[in-house]
Amino acid sequence: MHENDLSYRIRGAAFTVHTELGPGLFESVYEVALAHELQKDGLDVKRQLGIPVHYDGLRMDQGYRADLLVVGKVIVEIKSVETLQDVHYKQLLTYIRLADIRLGLLMNFNSVSLKDSITRIVNDL
Repeated sequence: MHENDLSYRIRGAAFTVHTELGPGLFESVYEVALAHELQKDGLDVKRQLGIPVHYDGLRMDQGYRADLLVVGKVIVEIKSVETLQDVHYKQLLTYIRLADIRLGLLMNFNSVSLKDSITRIVNDL
C-alpha cells in the first residue's frame, strides 16, 4: 500500500478518535485509541517502537521511540499541546530520515479542529 493511501486511512482514524474523545487528554490516550482504530481497519501498527540511531560506527538501540509505525511505512507523532513548535516538525523529520521512512504525520490532538492540526512531513516522497 502506498504512503498516500495509508495517510488517508490514518487521518480518517484520527478524526474518529478526535470526534469521540475531544481535545485535552494526554498524548498516550490518543496513541492507544488511534492504534486501536487503525488495527480495527486491518493495519499493522507498532506502538512506542524503538528505532536505532547509527553514528560513527556506533549503534544506539534506543535512539528514539516512534509513537506509531503504521505498516512499516508511516511514522505518526502524536502531540497534545497548546501550540506545535518548530522543534516538533524538525523532530519528526529527523525520525523519518533516521528510520529511512518516507512519510511522517504530526498530529496535535489538543485542538478544536484536528484537520488544521495534522502536518505531513516527507522524506523523498
